[in-house]
Amino acid sequence: IKDRMFYNCSSLTSVTIPNSVTSIELGAFMYCTSLTSIEIPNSVTSIGRNCFDSCINLTSVNIPTSISVLDTSLFRNCSSLTSIEIPNSITSIKERTFYNCSSLTSIDIPNSVTSIGNHTFYNCSSLTSIEIPNSITSIKEETFYNCSSLTSVTLGENVTSIGKNAFNGCSFLQNVTCLATT
Repeated sequence: IKDRMFYNCSSLTSVTIPNSVTSIELGAFMYCTSLTSIEIPNSVTSIGRNCFDSCINLTSVNIPTSISVLDTSLFRNCSSLTSIEIPNSITSIKERTFYNCSSLTSIDIPNSVTSIGNHTFYNCSSLTSIEIPNSITSIKEETFYNCSSLTSVTLGENVTSIGKNAFNGCSFLQNVTCLATT
């Protein structure tokens, strides 16, 4: 699926991608504001940045195990997305992947993930708890900025640095467990 192929198709409500598709490129479904769900087959090995950016009614999406990277701003402004399962095939979550996903209540980051970019969960105001796996060594700047419902955070044993304003605006944060010795 080529760059911006369905860009701003505001009446598109659902998509089933055939097994013949191997990649979904930059902004392919960006601003598809009526899109509520999408099924992505395991034949897809890459999904470009901003692919589902501003799909404000997207409530569910499956991420196939054939994907290794959640690209920049992939689900940015998907304000109806309540939960998403990240498979063990994912090694990297880029910048702003879940930026302003204000209905996202929970997310499990698997141990396969070794890096999380800046502003990844910025303004995820319904997120209540998060566990940073041992595979992560640093939390970038403003990663959890304005996650105003966040009450509990567990930092894995290999976290050695936390960036500027990583938890700024997390006004209900009550419990922080740090498993790292340094």
